Amino acid sequence: MPRLRLPAAAAGLLVVATAACAPAVSVRVAPAAADPICASVVLALPDELADGARLDTTSQATAAWGDAAAPIVLRCGVDPLPPTTQSCVTATDAAGVSVDWVAVEGARAADGTATWTFTTYGREPAVEVTVPGQVTADRSTSFLVDLSAAVTHAPQLRSCL
Repeated sequence: MPRLRLPAAAAGLLVVATAACAPAVSVRVAPAAADPICASVVLALPDELADGARLDTTSQATAAWGDAAAPIVLRCGVDPLPPTTQSCVTATDAAGVSVDWVAVEGARAADGTATWTFTTYGREPAVEVTVPGQVTADRSTSFLVDLSAAVTHAPQLRSCL
């Protein structure tokens, strides 16, 4: 019986194609993820964020960047925040586009790092970005300005004081 032989070049392509297939990042869908504004937000997101490439995700209206084991994760359609006394920061990009974010530090890990959650304030639908401690340990979260153009697809109804 004749044997099928794979040319070396084809075998090499098979290895490259297989290596490029990484599993999607599992992300919990937000309550208002089906809002059409979220589709506009996600379509306008950058391909890279904080020196990390964009990753595939498992849920609608979500995005992730960086290391699949500890990615930066964005969810559109989370519940809008009520007025709060928590830290509110305004991120303004080079074009002058501003987004208000409420910053909440999570519990600290044994290595001293903490996960941070940033949620847009005054925009509906609201957008949430979770930044793992592995990322905040060696860089600032100033990359939030790189999300401004996309996030402003959600109309601003209120702003930080």
